[in-house]
Amino acid sequence: MFRKKSTSGYAKVLEKIERKPLVHGKKTLMCEFRLQQGAVIPAHSHPHEQTGYLVSGRLELTIGEEIHQVAPGDSWCIDGKVDHGVLAIDNSLALEIFSPVREDYLP
Repeated sequence: MFRKKSTSGYAKVLEKIERKPLVHGKKTLMCEFRLQQGAVIPAHSHPHEQTGYLVSGRLELTIGEEIHQVAPGDSWCIDGKVDHGVLAIDNSLALEIFSPVREDYLP
């Protein structure tokens, strides 16, 4: 699958948070997340492994009991079924890859 850059395709997920599925294959899905300053993703878990990369901004990422201050260029991997949540310290852009594919994120 190949997809050209586009400014469309974003969906509001929560207050101050937008998600856009980029590409997917049989085993992985990559999404772009735009978070406005102050956005909160409450602690949650899902069966998917989640690998992320912060492109811009600053986040406070909680994985299990650990809290991480995330800056551009930082990355993470969260095992499936592990509680995690986010607070956007600044306007932020993150890329996330999920395995297996999150069917609920497909367009």
